Amino acid sequence: MKLYALLIIALTAGYTSCKQSHAEDTEAATFVLSDTMLASIRIDTAAFKPVESELRLSGKVTPDMGKVLKLYPLVSGYIKDIKVQLGDYVKKGQVLAVIQSGEIADYDKQLTQARSDRAVAEKGLKVAQDLYTSQLATQKDVVNAQGEVNKADAEISRLNELLQIYRKGNGSTSIVTAPISGYIIEKNINNGMEMRSDNNLNMFTISELDDVWVMANVFETDISRVKEGIPAEITTISYPDKVFHGQIDKVYNVLDPETKTMQVRIRLDNEGMLLKPEMFATVLLRYREGGEMLTIPSSAVIFDKGKNFVMVFRDKFNIDTREVKVNKSLNDVSYITRGLNTGEKVISKNQLLIYDALND
Repeated sequence: MKLYALLIIALTAGYTSCKQSHAEDTEAATFVLSDTMLASIRIDTAAFKPVESELRLSGKVTPDMGKVLKLYPLVSGYIKDIKVQLGDYVKKGQVLAVIQSGEIADYDKQLTQARSDRAVAEKGLKVAQDLYTSQLATQKDVVNAQGEVNKADAEISRLNELLQIYRKGNGSTSIVTAPISGYIIEKNINNGMEMRSDNNLNMFTISELDDVWVMANVFETDISRVKEGIPAEITTISYPDKVFHGQIDKVYNVLDPETKTMQVRIRLDNEGMLLKPEMFATVLLRYREGGEMLTIPSSAVIFDKGKNFVMVFRDKFNIDTREVKVNKSLNDVSYITRGLNTGEKVISKNQLLIYDALND
């Protein structure tokens, strides 16, 4: 009897243990998402979208060359006074520099002589007219005297126009003024420097900077990917957290013989004058490759043990771990080639907590 009683106790204990273990396994196999957790996740739907790619180019900021003017000396002389410095903003007509010029002094002398000749010619005309009235001179004498007056007037007009063109200032000086409003982006003169009118070196360069260009270099392997109208995002070292938006408005269809690159131009609205000429710029271009592929947010992909997984959501009682194959990820989008079907829902926020709960 003792042996039988012991056998009954052992079987009862074994059954109780198996029943408890089965209950624990059943509980572990059933995962229910709480309402609090459900409110904290984000659910996205897998869908087919056009395949996009991106291309990064290096470039630099340049002025809009249609709004750039270079100023050259109109007369010879030496720089007497510079009124502005590099980087200054100037208004149209503002004085930039004063040149002391021997040419202006010579034209001034000629103008004085021309006015004197005109006064003599006018007196000669009056005398000829008086003599003609007294019949002591002929009409031809009057015409000749009038011709001398006209000749003197023409010389005075010529010299006045020259002095206006050469922008005569006080005394024998020539005034250099700004032909447009803008910024001084280049200055090649100093006080006391001698200037020649046949010098090929410009004194100043003025540019409007309300809009600028970004000139980017494209390698031969990428030429087929760039076209006019492609949107561009530009970042600079000076403003790493700010993105400037534009688009390619010109493709230069020639290659630089030294760098073997082709240039493209992006026009940008320079609000706040943040972009300065010669700034280094990184250009990001996005373009369509052609065709479509299944996409999900990149935030939904979990990388673990050398594989990619997503949490497929049907309801809070049915959440599966699914291995997927990612073709590529571009910013916040991942392109999926295997493991998901269009219309299936994936968790793209706080899914790692659920993944750990289901796969520990």
